[in-house]
Amino acid sequence: MTKQLPHDHGQAMEHELDHMPSAGEFQTAAEIFKQLGDTSRLRIFWLLCHCEECVINISSMVEMSSPAVSHHLKQLKTAGLIVSRREGKEVYYKAAETEKAQLLHHMIESLVKIACPGH
Repeated sequence: MTKQLPHDHGQAMEHELDHMPSAGEFQTAAEIFKQLGDTSRLRIFWLLCHCEECVINISSMVEMSSPAVSHHLKQLKTAGLIVSRREGKEVYYKAAETEKAQLLHHMIESLVKIACPGH
């Protein structure tokens, strides 16, 4: 069905409008992009793309308090970008093995022009 636009500027937009993702799909993308809004969260996520670590070690690596790191880990986990596993009393975190997490990792590296160690 062709949508009649208020102003005709000579552009045929029917194809784009027919294939535009839903508002819900854009919301999902926006939630992922929110993760890009914090430098510390990006650094933590980037590290977890390259290793599996506990909160104490992550805190030391990024020179932040454990509660602050835990806050970012919770947000990353809620967004589905990292996973955790418990071993005894210790909880280890790493990047999720999902297309979403891999895409964000590649975007971060492309945007800051970092070469992945070991690749």
